[in-house]
Amino acid sequence: MNEENIDGTNGCSKVRTGTQNEAALLALMEKTGYNMVQENGQRKFGGPPPGWEGPPPPRGCEVFVGKIPRDMYEDELVPVFERAGKIYEFRLMMEFSGENRGYAFVMYTTKEEAQLAIRILNNYEIRPGKFIGVCVSLDNCRLFIGAIPKEKKKEDILDEMRKVTEGVVDVIVYPSATDKTKNRGFAFVEYESHRAAAMARRKLIPGTFQLWGHTIQVDWADPEKEVDEETMQRVKVLYVRNLMISTTEETIKAEFNKFKPGAVERVKKLRDYAFVHFFNREDAVAAMSVMNGKCIDGASIEVTLAKPVNKENTWRQHLNGQISPNSENLIVFTNKEENHPKTLGKLPALPARLNGQHSPSPPEVERCTYPFYPGTKLTPISMYSLKSNHFNSAVMHLDYYCNKNNWAPPEYYLYSTTSQDGKVLLVYKIVIPAIANGSQSYFMPDKLCTTLEDAKELAAQFTLLHLGNLDICPCQISC
Repeated sequence: MNEENIDGTNGCSKVRTGTQNEAALLALMEKTGYNMVQENGQRKFGGPPPGWEGPPPPRGCEVFVGKIPRDMYEDELVPVFERAGKIYEFRLMMEFSGENRGYAFVMYTTKEEAQLAIRILNNYEIRPGKFIGVCVSLDNCRLFIGAIPKEKKKEDILDEMRKVTEGVVDVIVYPSATDKTKNRGFAFVEYESHRAAAMARRKLIPGTFQLWGHTIQVDWADPEKEVDEETMQRVKVLYVRNLMISTTEETIKAEFNKFKPGAVERVKKLRDYAFVHFFNREDAVAAMSVMNGKCIDGASIEVTLAKPVNKENTWRQHLNGQISPNSENLIVFTNKEENHPKTLGKLPALPARLNGQHSPSPPEVERCTYPFYPGTKLTPISMYSLKSNHFNSAVMHLDYYCNKNNWAPPEYYLYSTTSQDGKVLLVYKIVIPAIANGSQSYFMPDKLCTTLEDAKELAAQFTLLHLGNLDICPCQISC
């Protein structure tokens, strides 16, 4: 090993004894032929592996590993992850003390190996009572740029971003739902690499950078959901965007039925986009080719295959406001352009299961009390200056969401009925005044509750879920 390698292994010898020491890492390197280097708070095993020729593996080959015991290292971890396939690179995040930081990134040589690792190692008991989490990791190459003048075209934004940052590949701009000649006030900028995107973000993030005299808002865009090819081969639903708000589901169905009468099963339209369900996949694929770029009611539409997402898994990972609920099964569809972080289109994770209705599990937020010592300095703040993960109730989330949209608070209307056994059952109707005259005038769940608190919480959950489907023109939240 070179001197840098020795420093890396010496770091872990501070907290390891016996077989869990420098000798174990040296033995692993000798056995596998992989190199090991520690730099910038992480220890890299491989990258590339011995004898590797050609470019690194493509996106989708890396997995994130969490909840690793702090005293566990490559000599124990690598053999576990080799069960799924050949490791291109294993990156273990390290503390200065020599302990690991509880997480790592494992890049395989193929996407299939990465998917296998997720299937067989997620929730794997790596030590008695210690379960690791494994999920896909994507190098994000896309930035969200907010507060862009709405009259700017794609070419204007692309030219400007190439002037001020390097490595720009493309710019994604969406027309306003109400005026197709204008953009929505935001864009996504695609870079050639994660590093190029990170350097651009570092340059633009201070908040003082201006484009066309406007102070822009910059953050990472949510990575586009990866769906395996086998699943996509079964999709028979088309995602249609850039529709006029006035266009009806009947019109869309008629237009898509023109190439083959009776091919369309049903249409679900939400503001200026829609999901067109076909009876057969072959008809869906043919219709996509025929209809992409066509005009409906004067608007040039874009048509792609809808990306299916497992609702249970998606909700466990957070409710992003991007899913389209489907009560018929557990597969729902996500529209990719809404995949950006910290925007008003991003809805918070909600409390788990209420009254038998599935709802998203919240992120693991520390919830405990701390001693309040005399003399502790307190600072008055507004609840709206907090991050959304400070709220646990859907009622608070909904209020926060409306405030960030500069909307009036939600209005709650209570109704009751009596069950067959004489119980009083309650349900709330929620009206969002800012959109009451739009595509949906009110929100009311299809479940009744026995307590006032549960009824209000359920109504707020239901409203938040459906707000994500109304494609409200988003702007950036600083959270």
